[in-house]
Amino acid sequence: MVQPLKLGMLGLDTSHVSAFAKLLNDPTDPYHVPGGIITAAYSGGSNDLEASFKRVDGFTEELRGRYGVTIMESPEQVAAHCDALFISSVDGRTHYDYLKQIAEYGKPVFVDKPFTISSEEAKQMFELAGLHRIPIMSCSSLRYADALTECLNACKQEEIIGADTYGPMYTEPTHPGLFWYGIHSVEMLFAILGKRCLRVSARTNDDHDLITGEWEDGRIGTVRGNRRGNGNFGALVHCLNTTKFADVYAYPKPYYASMLEKIMRMFTEGTSEIDPDETIAIIRFIEAANESRETGNTVSL
Repeated sequence: MVQPLKLGMLGLDTSHVSAFAKLLNDPTDPYHVPGGIITAAYSGGSNDLEASFKRVDGFTEELRGRYGVTIMESPEQVAAHCDALFISSVDGRTHYDYLKQIAEYGKPVFVDKPFTISSEEAKQMFELAGLHRIPIMSCSSLRYADALTECLNACKQEEIIGADTYGPMYTEPTHPGLFWYGIHSVEMLFAILGKRCLRVSARTNDDHDLITGEWEDGRIGTVRGNRRGNGNFGALVHCLNTTKFADVYAYPKPYYASMLEKIMRMFTEGTSEIDPDETIAIIRFIEAANESRETGNTVSL
């Protein structure tokens, strides 16, 4: 019998750690993802980020009390005791530091969104992972929503000529512009159109954003972000003859479960299906969108 992987978490200040623990550690969950159990974690936390310091104690106690996770005193201790790792901190500014602390252990790593908030730092993270031969993956769970997957499978019979994604776009001062919540809709857009975006323009006001990207083959993709009103995610995938609607709430299976299945495959097989260049391109797209939000100018990537 194959023993489940021992999984570690670094940063217990996000609701994702609860969602992941339930799906991985609870075999009675209807969407249980087999193959690994969270056994150890480091709480972490950021003193200048309210969403972090107000939640880290509660999530730490939940993982310890409900799921039997051992809370350790350092990221290095977690890495030494586990087979694979989640850098799960809600604060994207901390992810590179976490990676530097655990890279020498050579364990596969999933980095929760945002991978980082700098494209240059993103490149450095992939270089560090390559140096230590670490399989590494990062994405938003919305990439793997069943409705979007179904749309993309249906579109294999047609040419995709464009896409529009939408979702809430709340902002956080420590994470410029789209990095805090807009990254989910951007991730969906790249899942549909791929990594080769050439230029970005943005329009913004207090309540809404509209980001337009032009891909190298001439396709146009848009991201609509709302800070008032509709707080749902979704996408329209424009094919040559039809337009398909991806309603990410239409299926009962949590998109976290679909993403965890991909993560567990990466942990066990050692390769990620997401090209590192695409992850870097997503971070660069957001940088460019943020610049255009400030200046009103179109920004080349």
